[in-house]
Amino acid sequence: MAQTSDIEWTDATWNPVTGCVKISPGCEKCYAAIFAERFRNVPGHPFENGFDLQLRPERLTQPDSWRKSKMIFVNSMSDLFQKGVPDSFISSVFDTMERANWHTYQMLTKRSSLMRDWVNRRYHDRPVPPHIWLGVSVEDRQRVSRIQHLRQTNASVRFLSVEPLLGDIGPLDLTGIHWVIVGGESGPGARIMHPEWALNVRNTCVKAGVPFFFKQWGAWGQDGLRRPKSANGRMLEGRTWDQMPEVERVTSNGRNNGRRAVQVGP
Repeated sequence: MAQTSDIEWTDATWNPVTGCVKISPGCEKCYAAIFAERFRNVPGHPFENGFDLQLRPERLTQPDSWRKSKMIFVNSMSDLFQKGVPDSFISSVFDTMERANWHTYQMLTKRSSLMRDWVNRRYHDRPVPPHIWLGVSVEDRQRVSRIQHLRQTNASVRFLSVEPLLGDIGPLDLTGIHWVIVGGESGPGARIMHPEWALNVRNTCVKAGVPFFFKQWGAWGQDGLRRPKSANGRMLEGRTWDQMPEVERVTSNGRNNGRRAVQVGP
């Protein structure tokens, strides 16, 4: 587990699974795959096998030892719901998240129907606990169907990662969605995100009252020029957008986690 993260919307990462198979355009320039493949065939390195799928059972209990409450991005280097990850291993990940419930977990997938079906089997009689946030990646208009799968998932908190934003998403129905992240692509060969695409999503969120987080412009600035990611920054129409869903909950030890309460539910 990384005790800190450069990802703006989380505190830390936890990777009980690493490696993945690319399934849509948003995967094409995957930062995790690029990073992992640098170390393929390096003896003893955690990514000696590159970005091949690997279960890492020795990491399953890592959140238990992290006593300070954190926002944790689960499987930043993989997709838990890809084919090849056994149901029993997914169950072990959820067992840990339910047990170490002083943390808040953020989990993203592109396999939206598989996540929906698995989650609805496990939580057939109750929603996923509110400290486990479930989300889907939606990079273009052709992937919007993932949102409907997420809406059908028996989750308490649902969110969208519209990153990398590769085209105009078009009209968005945010019913049952509690948070939206937008970002442009960075790294070698990054594809441009046009400002109007990001603004359309932002405007939809504002109108719907859904918290909006603008993560980055990426390799291309809002003026259409390529620069280092840090030079392009995170400003959208003159301000940063760092809105987050805030959920009041009580952990198993009876303590409130200290977040301000808002109405969040299925």
